[in-house]
Amino acid sequence: MSEQGKSSASASTAAPAPGSDTYKGWLFKWTNYLKGYQRRWFVLSNGLLSYYRTQAEMAHTCRGTINLATAHIDTEDACNIVLSSGGRTYHLKASTEVERQRWVTALELAKAKAIRMMNDQSDDSGDEEPTAQSDRSEIQGTLKILFSKLDDLSTCNDLIAKHGAALQRSLSELEGLKVPLEGGEKLKAVNERATLFRITSNAMINACRDFLDLAETHSRRLQRALQYEREQRTHLEETIEQLAKQHNSLERAWRAAPTHASSKPSAPITSQGSERVNKEDASDEDEDTEYFDAMEDSPAFITVTASDSTQHRRSQSNLSGTSGGQASDWNQDDHMSPSCNDVSGKELLPRRQRRTYIPDKPNYSLNLWSIMKNCIGKELSKIPMPVNFNEPLSMLQRLTEDLEYHELLDKAARCESSLEQMCLVAAFSISYYSTTVHRTAKPFNPLLGETYELDRLEEFGYRSLCEQLSHHPPAAAHHVISQRGWTLWQEITIASKFRGKYLSVTPLGAIHLQFHSSGNYYMWRKITSTVHNIIVGKLWIDQSGDIEIINNKTKETCQLKFSPYSYFSREVPRKVTGVVADSGGQAHYILSGTWDDKMESAKIIQSSRGGSGSEGKQKTVYQTLSPKLLWQKYPLPENAENMYYFSALALTLNEPEDGVALTDSRLRPDQRLMEEGRWDEANSEKQRLEEKQRAARRRREAEATDAMDKGRDYEGYQPLWFHQRRNSVTGETNFVYKGGYWESKERQEWSMCPDIF
Repeated sequence: MSEQGKSSASASTAAPAPGSDTYKGWLFKWTNYLKGYQRRWFVLSNGLLSYYRTQAEMAHTCRGTINLATAHIDTEDACNIVLSSGGRTYHLKASTEVERQRWVTALELAKAKAIRMMNDQSDDSGDEEPTAQSDRSEIQGTLKILFSKLDDLSTCNDLIAKHGAALQRSLSELEGLKVPLEGGEKLKAVNERATLFRITSNAMINACRDFLDLAETHSRRLQRALQYEREQRTHLEETIEQLAKQHNSLERAWRAAPTHASSKPSAPITSQGSERVNKEDASDEDEDTEYFDAMEDSPAFITVTASDSTQHRRSQSNLSGTSGGQASDWNQDDHMSPSCNDVSGKELLPRRQRRTYIPDKPNYSLNLWSIMKNCIGKELSKIPMPVNFNEPLSMLQRLTEDLEYHELLDKAARCESSLEQMCLVAAFSISYYSTTVHRTAKPFNPLLGETYELDRLEEFGYRSLCEQLSHHPPAAAHHVISQRGWTLWQEITIASKFRGKYLSVTPLGAIHLQFHSSGNYYMWRKITSTVHNIIVGKLWIDQSGDIEIINNKTKETCQLKFSPYSYFSREVPRKVTGVVADSGGQAHYILSGTWDDKMESAKIIQSSRGGSGSEGKQKTVYQTLSPKLLWQKYPLPENAENMYYFSALALTLNEPEDGVALTDSRLRPDQRLMEEGRWDEANSEKQRLEEKQRAARRRREAEATDAMDKGRDYEGYQPLWFHQRRNSVTGETNFVYKGGYWESKERQEWSMCPDIF
């Protein structure tokens, strides 16, 4: 072992004398044969010995802990201490023999105290874990004994009152005595009554003592039984939640089945032609108004729908299930501009035939927890993973999936009213989360310089381009331009953390959208996605948080709230609510629905202050017209559960195309091999690509070092199709499309592309 400890500064303690509850100080801990002994800050408290690299680390990072109750303490020589427990051994060294002895004394005292506390807890808790039935019987027996003791106390109390009164009378008679002989008899009677009073009092005291002893004896056992019941309840709640999710999935699958859809009778339609009414609602609820929750600063206001006698009242939790679900609802909307509705849904134009399926996902079993358990707290992009946990798309292609419902922007571009346009933009910002509801697999991390194009100019009038700007942290730029009057761009950095039970993914960066004719310029940011049940159970994904959409030209806003999923909540799962307001904060539209199904809007015609809510906040009451459909999710393709739950657009994203750039994700070999079901070859190819990327990074680092040594400037890696520019509206510097890609594609000139595959 190294003698580094002998030559280091003396280990000074900053603690009270040994024997107190806490003891702290510097000791030298053996690490390995290369580093030998290293100086560490040790803290002894509550029977646990913990150590840190520095005193400052006590606030956030503990390097290790050993329980002294089960530890063996040994001394090797004048300055060494050896602690071993449960297969772990700490070799410690003090600077002097006196210091060593202080620590040994403190450790021995702490160990004795920890063992004593453990034995006391064992005596109180008993040897066996009671079942629910034995717990119930024991509690009932204990209560019966306690009630019996309580009756004894009541009886003793009555006797004390009775004998006390008699004693008081005797004392009064004693005071009026005149004859000595008579006084002797009275004194005898007083003594007898005093004796009876003393006996009764002692009996009551003993009964009180028995009651107290019995209560103390059973209190800890009762507390343990209560804790056991609480744990059982928690376990039951988790089980019910899992069953509820499975039930919900089966119910959705049943509803989406073609046989069910064809045989389902049409719901009755009101005189307005857009409101579908439930029979239960019609019979149970008032027929004059319609109520549902909405949101302002918090979900603490009420919406009242003004309607004729054919409309019905319901809560917002049922809104998405009872209102019309057809695209024609928007076209029949009597409070939207006709210019927004001149084209319904996707235009029926001749389209290129694209693929509608990919090879089924192989059934390879691999334990995610066995890989992830050592990665808690790390960035997801830095965790090496086999392709078994991926889907055969890159992050650039997942980013392009935001355009699944691009027709919402086409429709918004035709709106004359900026507030109506805001409703459609809000629906678009929600719609791209619908593709994630079953997508728990991880997309491929793009290589530095990787690109992805989606050319739908002939079919839908837009072109999209993505490029990977940075590998650590992963960052990408996206640019879309449409011939139908809008441009969208974004620079997204992914911040992902694994927290043990769940994985959170937070996109950082703003999305920019500008309409050509009106000049309306919208901005918003994405919310956090969370993948649950990483350790055990079926993986499921949730979206939660708030989105604020701002029109930088008119200063109009839309506040959206994504409610986190909870089985025990009364709200609809995956609920989204929102308010569209003008520049003065006046609300004009209420938005409601779910991010995995559809969104509706209702025009506000009047607002007023209502009563206080459950948290004491005053609610705002909005009177609105009937809600109208903004957006509804497309059904998944047939056999989607065996094709990674890809949507119709996702199935086409990795389809081979001629003429794309040499860095396009479609040409990535490991991703292609995975899609074809050749996962072993895909894993080998993935390792080759990652090693090639690491070699390129080392080469750039060497070039930067060489340039620095020679006093030259080194520019570093620069993206090929995007460059940094300052945003004149926000003042931020972002990567934006600099042009040239589509011209290079037309010329098929890709010589400038790096060799990344």
